[in-house]
Amino acid sequence: MPSPEEASTSTPPPSAPATFKSLGLIDPLLEALEQMKFKAPTDIQSEVLPHALQGRDIIGVASTGSGKTAAFALPILQKLWEDPKGPFACVIAPTRELAFQISQQFESLGSAMGVRCVTIIGGVDIQPQKVALAKKPHIIVATPGRLLEHLEETKGFSLRNLKFLVLDEADRLLDMDFGPKLDKILKLIPKERTTYLFSATMTTKVAKLQRASLSNPVRVEVNSKYSTVSTLLQYYLLMPLPQKDVHLIHLANTLAQNSMIIFTRTVHDAQRLSIMLRSLGFPAIPLHGQLSQSARLGALGKFKSGGRKVLVATDVASRGLDIPSVDVVINYDIPTHSKDYIHRVGRTARAGRSGKSITLVTQYDVELVLRIEQVTGKKMELWAVDKEEVALLRERVDEAGRLAVQELKEQGIRGGHGKKRKREEDGGHDDMDRDDDVVEAGMPKMKRKSKGRR
Repeated sequence: MPSPEEASTSTPPPSAPATFKSLGLIDPLLEALEQMKFKAPTDIQSEVLPHALQGRDIIGVASTGSGKTAAFALPILQKLWEDPKGPFACVIAPTRELAFQISQQFESLGSAMGVRCVTIIGGVDIQPQKVALAKKPHIIVATPGRLLEHLEETKGFSLRNLKFLVLDEADRLLDMDFGPKLDKILKLIPKERTTYLFSATMTTKVAKLQRASLSNPVRVEVNSKYSTVSTLLQYYLLMPLPQKDVHLIHLANTLAQNSMIIFTRTVHDAQRLSIMLRSLGFPAIPLHGQLSQSARLGALGKFKSGGRKVLVATDVASRGLDIPSVDVVINYDIPTHSKDYIHRVGRTARAGRSGKSITLVTQYDVELVLRIEQVTGKKMELWAVDKEEVALLRERVDEAGRLAVQELKEQGIRGGHGKKRKREEDGGHDDMDRDDDVVEAGMPKMKRKSKGRR
């Protein structure tokens, strides 16, 4: 078995940069790549494809925005061309949005081959999914909960003839406690298969999953430690906690021509800030786990098409989503895990473009910032603001903030607490693939509650 060192040194010689053709891809795929304007393979693609086309199991570790999806989709489609049977491959992703995006990429890359793809996720009607599965699609892209439900309950559906299994964003799958579900799924699919495991960060949990699901894998590592891309400019903005909102509005004003994503820790803040920004004339739209599936896709669609310039989101939008034209990422709240910071800022400066990230830092956040700088190995620079301009905005922002809180009370959103029990009654486990923000917003309260009972 090749050691990780040997596997990682499998780059083509620098004298002849790899092309998709030289990597051995077939004409229908080269055609699709040309239509999608993919000119040359990224690092992860040129390292993964030679091994994948030989039929090896692969562990891919690469930073977000590095072209991981095409790295596993291309070899699967090439093998599908030789033996077009369904279901041929199953891709498991942690969130619904990511599942949709992977599915779209498979359809685009396989357009010349007539590939049939189906997305199996929670939060939508199960009946049409059963019908789609009965038609034996080539590629199934799924979140774990709903896939397991189909495997256990849908008559005539099995993955007994599956040839490929892909676990994408494996670290997030395990962070979201999908471990037990994945174990059950692994028992229901054939041992004789090719498995690809992709993750932007390699954790001990991922290593354990790797042992359970892969045989004799090649490890391809494009970034050896947690890292951000070199085209990203990282800034911080220091302020006292009560002035956070006014500094955010000042930033939005300064960067009004740019498309931006503002990340918050809780659903409540995402909703509050988007109302506040709208009342001050900014075209903002929220994206979080308490929106229905169609509202979430609608919000993403409006932002991608440029209909709305500002997306206020919880961590549901931080992983894997490829929104091509994000100029700025603003961290309204600093994430507690450094790798979540890397994924958030990875929404900008994608595929070689440049971008900015600005993190709002209060007196309570300094330690978290230092930890992030230590992990990424890069110092953030201070973002200069005009104190007088900020002071002038204060009154209007405070007023907009009061109105936003009032509107939220009328809507009945109080930081996700009241909704939690309702969701358990409605969806239970079906909603596990929503995202982290429900947990982020609700967990501390749940703990306090149980102490009170004692």
